[in-house]
Amino acid sequence: MSNPIGWFEIYVNDMQRAKAFYEGVLGVVLTRLESPDSGSPIEMWSFPMDASAYGASGMLAKVPGLAAGNNSTLVYFSCTDCAVQAARAVKCGGQLQQGKTSLGPHGHMALLIDTEGNRIGLHSMQ
Repeated sequence: MSNPIGWFEIYVNDMQRAKAFYEGVLGVVLTRLESPDSGSPIEMWSFPMDASAYGASGMLAKVPGLAAGNNSTLVYFSCTDCAVQAARAVKCGGQLQQGKTSLGPHGHMALLIDTEGNRIGLHSMQ
């Protein structure tokens, strides 16, 4: 049996702005992914991944003709304390939609709007 989420894609309009937001909020460095189609206009940047660790990785994708924001996908990023990343998100140009909220025995969560209008979640056990 495998985890239900194997990958995620967050569509963006401005790759440099979105990349700076996620790198700043999560304290990571994204890696450029080359398209298997050398003539493809799609720009992709991958989040760091450890295949032996729990959870899924994914990427930011800029696809001509596919606008970001107002989507129905909600991705939760794992954090040590989601309040820390929520504060960083505001400093990085995002909006806090819901501050750190208790989920009882399931930890805590916070909801944000990124610089591209996408709604994302943060999850931590403390």
